[in-house]
Amino acid sequence: MTSQIMPGGSQEPDAALQPSQVAEDFEQPTEEMRELFGIAFSAAEHFADMLVAEGELRGLVGPRELPRLWSRHIVNSAAVVPFLPRQGSVADVGSGAGFPGIVVAFMRPDLEVTLIETMERRVEWLDLVVTELDLDNVTLRRARAEEIKDRYDAVTARAVANLSKLVRLTSGLLRPGGSLLALKGVKAQQEVDDATYVIKKAKLEPAVIHEVVTPGEELTRVVEVRRRRG
Repeated sequence: MTSQIMPGGSQEPDAALQPSQVAEDFEQPTEEMRELFGIAFSAAEHFADMLVAEGELRGLVGPRELPRLWSRHIVNSAAVVPFLPRQGSVADVGSGAGFPGIVVAFMRPDLEVTLIETMERRVEWLDLVVTELDLDNVTLRRARAEEIKDRYDAVTARAVANLSKLVRLTSGLLRPGGSLLALKGVKAQQEVDDATYVIKKAKLEPAVIHEVVTPGEELTRVVEVRRRRG
């Protein structure tokens, strides 16, 4: 299933945000990227500037990743947004630098977003970002996914674990009708095939791979695994 990610975003721009100070050797957002984020672009730009300034120093983003920060990380994270629920709550497992949880939060301020992260230094970073971007729809939880007893309408994850392990970690977080939305690479189909038994054992519906074309003609794969209603 292939789709084209459309422009969106629903956060009022913050006049206090400064223009991007990203160095010329780093990737600059294209006009198509600006359209994708819509009125949430100022938040996306501020987030990018923070990552360029501190991401490598804090061990959040590798030096080879910074030159393609927008396309490889920020825009890539936005690929889950079309599959989020119309309303309700989202848990982002293993939030790390904020992918995709922070991006989800500023693009969908109408959703309650919980960022779940185990490492203290990453939680400190996420807390700083939430404060800087004034994301009042975000809750931080320093915990492992399996320790969380709450249930959510959607669970997002990126670069956390293979799909089999991810289903084991997150299936208990899903409400009836809720979906796990995992950003995956070129081996998405293989991971889905390998996780068939685990998905069935967890009483979830068969996985669906959504192929999303993001700005720059990048192909991103979102694996959706839904808990049956009732």
